Amino acid sequence: MSAALPASLADCAVAVLGTADARAKTALSRRCAAAWFEGREQGRPMPIGTARPPDRPARPAKPELLDPRDVPRRRPGSAAGRLAILHAIAHIELNAVDLHWDIIARFTHVPMPAGFYDDWVKAADEESKHFDLLSDRLEAHGAFYGALPAHAGMWRAAEDTAQDLEARLAVVPMVLEARGLDVTPGMIALFEKAGDADTVAALEVIYAEEVGHVAYGSKWFHFLCGRHDHDPKDRFHDLVRRYFHGALKPPFNVEKRAEAGLPPDFYWPLAEEV
Repeated sequence: MSAALPASLADCAVAVLGTADARAKTALSRRCAAAWFEGREQGRPMPIGTARPPDRPARPAKPELLDPRDVPRRRPGSAAGRLAILHAIAHIELNAVDLHWDIIARFTHVPMPAGFYDDWVKAADEESKHFDLLSDRLEAHGAFYGALPAHAGMWRAAEDTAQDLEARLAVVPMVLEARGLDVTPGMIALFEKAGDADTVAALEVIYAEEVGHVAYGSKWFHFLCGRHDHDPKDRFHDLVRRYFHGALKPPFNVEKRAEAGLPPDFYWPLAEEV
């Protein structure tokens, strides 16, 4: 019998953040999301509540987390290289699960419409599904999440923007997740060339749903800019220059970025800056 879920959405978020095992984390994430939407549909919404999220989410003992410069490079055309790519994407998706629950728990002091929580719970649920899809593909190839070292810097954006919801929206969905829209088509082509249809199918699901996550960031960023009488483009440039480390890297997926509410004049002026 499954353990009872926490009584509030914020407490659910902290429970997910505090779960170290990756598969257990995504399972709890999906149970919390289902409970949230069931309550909304039945007219008995789970209270948002308040909670104190951890500075860093709980993590499994493996993978070993390395400085990005120390993560081994592998040739993408090789079977080992493709496994390394799958492992790296799985690591990104697991971090995204925590990032989306963190935005729910960390900013409950900022009054937001219920739709804000709907969007980020849905995003967390989808990221959980993405991690499970990629873990399944790793296991189908005789590997598993944790078998290779991974990028240690994934949580830095969360730490840097922990005090500013506008900055969190600008840096995480509108920069980091938008980058996924740029690079995923190339990864799909790589696995198509290798004849790995099941991995292609998983990546296509991820690609389609990540557009929505970037769009949630843009929507709620514009909402807050309207509330505070900020020009969204100027505010975005200011926050990204302040909190994102490095320049944005072209080529950009202009079509999918536009679909997600990111016009070129938001990101191109940041592309050449260091």
